[in-house]
Amino acid sequence: MNIQPDILESRKPPHSIEAEQALLGAMLMNNDVVDRLHFLSPHHFFEAVHERIYEHVLVMREKLQTASPITLKPFFESDEALAEVGGAAYLGKLATSAVNIFNIEELAQLVVDMHDRRQLINIGEEMVNTAYEADIDISANDQIEGSEQRLFDLSEKRDVEGGFKSFSASMTEAIDLIEKARKSGGKVSGKTTGLRLLNHKIGGFHDSDLIVLAGRPGMGKSALATSVGFYCAQALRRDLDDGVSAEDSRGAVVGFFSLEMSADQLATRILSQQSAVSSEELRKGNINTEEFQRVAAASTRLQELPFFIDDTPGLSIAALRARARRLHRRHNLGLIVVDYLQLLQATNSKGRQPENRVQEISEITRGLKNIAKSLRVPVIALSQLSRAVEQREDKKPQLADLRESGTIEQDADIVLFIYREAYYHMRKKPDEADDSFIDWQKKAIDIEEHAEIDVAKHRHGATGSVKVRFNAQSAAFEDLPDADPNYLPERTR
Repeated sequence: MNIQPDILESRKPPHSIEAEQALLGAMLMNNDVVDRLHFLSPHHFFEAVHERIYEHVLVMREKLQTASPITLKPFFESDEALAEVGGAAYLGKLATSAVNIFNIEELAQLVVDMHDRRQLINIGEEMVNTAYEADIDISANDQIEGSEQRLFDLSEKRDVEGGFKSFSASMTEAIDLIEKARKSGGKVSGKTTGLRLLNHKIGGFHDSDLIVLAGRPGMGKSALATSVGFYCAQALRRDLDDGVSAEDSRGAVVGFFSLEMSADQLATRILSQQSAVSSEELRKGNINTEEFQRVAAASTRLQELPFFIDDTPGLSIAALRARARRLHRRHNLGLIVVDYLQLLQATNSKGRQPENRVQEISEITRGLKNIAKSLRVPVIALSQLSRAVEQREDKKPQLADLRESGTIEQDADIVLFIYREAYYHMRKKPDEADDSFIDWQKKAIDIEEHAEIDVAKHRHGATGSVKVRFNAQSAAFEDLPDADPNYLPERTR
């Protein structure tokens, strides 16, 4: 069915003059109700004169003056818009429209809702106009991301209540978190990492935290992130099957943004981990019937996992935010993994000079932290380290090695470094005829599966290193067979 243009033009923007009048009237009758409407702003009003009246009410309230039809009258004596609706007498009319102040929040929410509907119409109209008139250099994807950003901004303004919380309310939230930690036996109060020693060290990954997982190429950043994401999704699946609610589970729905590997590569890696079949042989298809049956069985189990992968390359922080919010609404997202931070783009990165890359990375890390806070989920962001590590005799990474650091260290709540001595030891392989070859070979065997996760920064607790096992065949990080949660060497540097 086609809608005629004249019908569209006859539509009036959503608004309620009566609601605005009653709301202002209640304020003029009792100025104290203004303090309960911290989410209401002058621009929310549809009628221009109502917007100006509310502005004056706020100004007088700030000056500790009483706002009433009499005290407001001098400000509007020459206001033409007010004259059109009855002049200063209109202020008195508003006061007689006052409603029961117990319903004032509902009335204000109605005014805000009408404003947001008008904003949605404006965004929709702008999307249509931009699509028709867009410059050839502006891609459709750029327009989509711009529209998503505007919709996100509008949604954010609705979601964020702002204002102060009473200490009582804040303390109640803190007690709830403490009780959750107590029930976990003092081990995991956040989302599980899947590794006992790391869980014991940091208590899991907590909501609203930004966790930076960093290391040099070849250390296994993607492997560890994949392992953690899988363990977390698996824990939620098992808890739900056992009758544990999602709120009480140590697991979570996982959103994995893979900007480096494709979704099928990630799936292959997890299949390798769960079937104990080499990921390299899986990719080649060089497996026997028994191994294929193990892979098929693992695939059947994994299909039930709440693990979602987005492998869109060159994703902007605005697009990532929009997609994360969408997944959160649809599937109650509980953990975000970004592989990796340097492959993300800032919202307006096009045309920037290379020297502004540090500024761009800073914008990205702040964006990731904001996503963690707004969605109240942990965000794990992988990060590269600078080549400075390679120049030192001691190859263990330090905070200063964070590549294009900017505000990475500042914004992160937790910084984890991965270090595998075996990686560097293999690069020192002597000639087989050399006298040192036997000793080198023996050490290579001893440390082949050794890995270390260094908690270099922990905003909420102690730092230190934990030892784990790296299974090179399946590219998985696992607990050591004799993992002792009491063995937690503290940092000495």
